[in-house]
Amino acid sequence: MKKYYKRAVLIAIILVVLLPQMLISSYQKTIATGIYAVFYDREASYCEFEMVGESTLGGECELSFENYSTDDLQYTLEFQESYPFEDEVPMVSLMNHNKVPYEVSIEGKEKKVVKIKTNIDVSNIENHVEGGSASDINIIIRSGDKIRKL
Repeated sequence: MKKYYKRAVLIAIILVVLLPQMLISSYQKTIATGIYAVFYDREASYCEFEMVGESTLGGECELSFENYSTDDLQYTLEFQESYPFEDEVPMVSLMNHNKVPYEVSIEGKEKKVVKIKTNIDVSNIENHVEGGSASDINIIIRSGDKIRKL
């Protein structure tokens, strides 16, 4: 028994680390319906910002989604800021200042890059970015009474 103890512990640790993600992925690809079948590729998504006037900030985001369901879906999308530091100036959440929530449609089994482009009036915002880019974008998608924070 002592001979296999270290191997068993190592296998158990690997399973604890990998199994939850594998289960979530399997659930999304097989059983899930509605917005729960939508995969958001956070690593392939990004936003860019640039001043286009004295008080106008241009924002453009590309968000990558895949619908594992066979059903067509419509959902709304909002941007959510993540604050690793309290003194950080909001960037991504500025995309919510205009036409929020954004409407998204995706067909069954479709992989789609959603492009959102908007001009943001920053004249009333005390501290705002003047340009930059962001990755690892946090979003909220909604369909009816169902909500997912991604």
